[in-house]
Amino acid sequence: MVNYKELGLVNSRDMFAKAVKGGYAIPAFNFNNMEQMQAIVQACVETKSPVILQISSGARKYANQTILRYMAQGAVEYAKELGCNIPIVLHLDHGDTFELCKSCIEYGFSSVMIDGSSLPYEENVALTKQVVEYAHKYDVTVEGELGVLAGVEDDVAAEKSNYTQPSEVEDFVKKTGVDSLAISIGTSHGANKFKPEQCTKDENGVLIPPPLRFDILEEIEKRIPGFPIVLHGSSSVPQNEVATINKFGGAIKDAVGIPEDQLRKAAKSAVCKVNIDSDGRLAMTAAVREVLATKPAEFDPRKYLGPARDSLKNLYMHKVKNVLGSDNKA
Repeated sequence: MVNYKELGLVNSRDMFAKAVKGGYAIPAFNFNNMEQMQAIVQACVETKSPVILQISSGARKYANQTILRYMAQGAVEYAKELGCNIPIVLHLDHGDTFELCKSCIEYGFSSVMIDGSSLPYEENVALTKQVVEYAHKYDVTVEGELGVLAGVEDDVAAEKSNYTQPSEVEDFVKKTGVDSLAISIGTSHGANKFKPEQCTKDENGVLIPPPLRFDILEEIEKRIPGFPIVLHGSSSVPQNEVATINKFGGAIKDAVGIPEDQLRKAAKSAVCKVNIDSDGRLAMTAAVREVLATKPAEFDPRKYLGPARDSLKNLYMHKVKNVLGSDNKA
């Protein structure tokens, strides 16, 4: 077993407490390869932001659990080399079994999510409590979830969303002992979060999705004041990246995300962790497509993955400074 502290990582407890008090949210960026990791660390070092490196179960299968462990350790050392020893959490995104969470803890994760949101309430409570009891033995923090987000991302899929019921949150937190709680207030997984018929159009014809249910968030805050809240499915789907992808041979249709001003509003509340994955995928894919289309003779992966990494870094610096407000909080 590898303890995350040996890798230079931290858990999310102090990070979240400071974020709730300071009115900002910690970026939780998914990664599964070197270029993504480099971009995340570069962006967060340059903005002096704490960060959560997220790995889904699908990413863990893709990249290999041992390699990811050393990549996380490398991220810590890389940040130091770049000149700022920012706090870094290694987090399992959407763990669905006790066994998976246990394995991640044994491989050096400092935080895990157990997602029992699709289960009946009492089964969700029992599974989450089981993970918490094991994780807390090793000072690993645990995120639970109430409510179901629609959309598709890696191994997570749901056709319809179910908003979190505020009446359940206090009981859930008390019975499970979780350190943070992911809620459903209108965000959604993937790049195609909403159908066009669910949206309205502004004066320029841009699709505007339904607003987040801040009334639910406010009621949850009243019931568990100061408790760390998490938003999943919070990519904004930048239309310039979608346009670039489609211009150079892509076929992404009806891609609508969460407006950044709504995420900024949420980050000023008890929401202290915001998950962003699809935006990064779009930025990297757009950059890769543009290089391959405009330089068809190019075959050196560094020549298209390098620009993709740079594009991702710029996107994440924007998210940190202008959306989450976590810059200069490291």
